[in-house]
Amino acid sequence: MVRVRVPATTANIGPGFDCLGIAVDIYNTIEVEEWDEELHIEVRGQGCHEVPRDHTNLVYSAMNRIFDEAGYRPKGIRMVLTNDIPVARGLGSSAACIVGGMMAANALIGFKLGLPDLMRLAVQYDGHPDNVVPAVVGGVTAACLEGDDVIYIKMDPPTGIRLVVMIPDFELNTAKARQVLPNAVPLKDAVFNISRTAILVASFLTGRSDMLAIATQDRLHQPYRKALIPHWDDIFFCATKYGAKGVFLSGAGPAIIAIVEEGNATAFAEKVKEEFYRFEGRWEIRIVDFCRNGTEVLPSHT
Repeated sequence: MVRVRVPATTANIGPGFDCLGIAVDIYNTIEVEEWDEELHIEVRGQGCHEVPRDHTNLVYSAMNRIFDEAGYRPKGIRMVLTNDIPVARGLGSSAACIVGGMMAANALIGFKLGLPDLMRLAVQYDGHPDNVVPAVVGGVTAACLEGDDVIYIKMDPPTGIRLVVMIPDFELNTAKARQVLPNAVPLKDAVFNISRTAILVASFLTGRSDMLAIATQDRLHQPYRKALIPHWDDIFFCATKYGAKGVFLSGAGPAIIAIVEEGNATAFAEKVKEEFYRFEGRWEIRIVDFCRNGTEVLPSHT
């Protein structure tokens, strides 16, 4: 039996569209073994009633990519998926399935593929490195593609801050969130994002949390996606009012994340929770920390 734990991720962090990401301590766990019977998939937790239990399951499909790459044909697969990452909320649930499935398959076949190959295959499958890379290695990452190669730098998370994730009770498909984006943007908007991305990375590296309100600003995707998320302006105003250092859409959304001082995290979460009661729908407020290690192969249950 192979056990793999894979973290949730938040991509973009405001201006770093399709290149910046953070791994956080919300996890899915995948337990897999090879056996002689037909495919069997058990799903627990988030999405347990919606996640496919047949050959279309994303974890299983990702595993097959590794089996194909290694020229391996398992007799049959039995897996248990325990999901804590909310589905279709902008927290990297798809990337977690892909990365976790590939890491589990690689463990099953004796770790025949190295990290660069796993990263390349996972990014090809997902389409972008922003969620995949932090899911694999943890921390805060900057990544890009150079041909087929995934180029990335992992940074240690800044100290003294926490992330407060505000998760609504509705889903937002990533494809739909990309459909609202323009095919071209004004040069001044591109320059705006380049400058904010540079300041954001520098802020993380130097611990300048006082710069995060400016550093998390964006003109490439958030102004177009805000129409898909009710109470957008109220949420950003509320988070800022109660001390958020920066606020940004998590990936394609609809979850929104506030960066807060560590000592203010509990009070911040309680105050915004009170405010959110007047919004339509239900919002879950979660204080999360950074995941520093990324995806891990865990000891099997005895």
